Amino acid sequence: MRAAIVEQPGSISVGQRPDPVGGPRQVVVRVGACGICGTDVHIADGHFPPTPYPIVPGHEFAGEIVEVGPDVPGGWRPGDRVAVDPSLLCGYCAFCRAGRANLCENWGAVGDTVDGAFAEYVAVPAANCYRLPDSLSWRQGALVEPVSCAVHGIRRVGVEAGEQFLVMGAGTMGLIMQQLLQRSGAAVTVVDRNAARLPRAKDLGAHAVATDVSELDGERFDAAADCTGAVPAIEAAFDALHRGGRLLVFGVAPEQARVALSPFRIYNDEITVIGSMAVLNSYGAALDLVAGGAIDTKPLLTDTRPLERFGEALALMRAGTGLKVQVLPHA
Repeated sequence: MRAAIVEQPGSISVGQRPDPVGGPRQVVVRVGACGICGTDVHIADGHFPPTPYPIVPGHEFAGEIVEVGPDVPGGWRPGDRVAVDPSLLCGYCAFCRAGRANLCENWGAVGDTVDGAFAEYVAVPAANCYRLPDSLSWRQGALVEPVSCAVHGIRRVGVEAGEQFLVMGAGTMGLIMQQLLQRSGAAVTVVDRNAARLPRAKDLGAHAVATDVSELDGERFDAAADCTGAVPAIEAAFDALHRGGRLLVFGVAPEQARVALSPFRIYNDEITVIGSMAVLNSYGAALDLVAGGAIDTKPLLTDTRPLERFGEALALMRAGTGLKVQVLPHA
């Protein structure tokens, strides 16, 4: 089969890989669409430590089951349409047993630690498959994974109706976060230095938009979510909080990045700093939200490329052109 292969950091090609075979409790999925996210860029650059090389990346995907391996639970059959939670969790470490499996000591993910879905086909655990309604396209199905990350993040930070919430970043994740927060009754202000992205946030119901926190005339917020992973954005979000505020560190920063936050203010103002890592029992809820129309996917799904142009798709992601860039392996 054809696949996008990161042979080593900085070396990317589209070539041939062996067709995957469904092992015990696995199915093989013909990939309909697979989205590019910041983690894929980190993998391409060698900045995501769990990744072995060579690897086929791609963890945001949906497609059709074409092969069912032995001992597969759930009654799956060839032809079933699925969206796939990429999480690969051991189930027996202390974190898994404590209900915090996203922190699994043996954590892995399809496309992050084993071959993923920037390919014509991918083998996945049947238990990770969720039935995709006929009303959703492959592209919408591939958006469920980032929505599931946002659902987990909002569960972590909490939100109450009437709160003033600041979202840093008007990319795909920021606009998903915005929509979920508004659904919970928050008034959301969105900041992104790329002014071209702000009209989408406004059209989706943002209370206010700006290219920098300094434009907000000293307004303070009950909570903030950074969806950029950029150190200046995290620091600006922290500084914009009310006393008693909450900061969600949601965007993926490089491992070596460091931020300067006032420990006195964390103490004196009782500021809570919260992390959110990937998916935790949130994929099914995310699929229901997308299928139910709670997330307006149309303004998010801006660009597609065939598999042969994977490098171009990755470049679009780096440049911040459009929003969600997706690869269609069978286009």
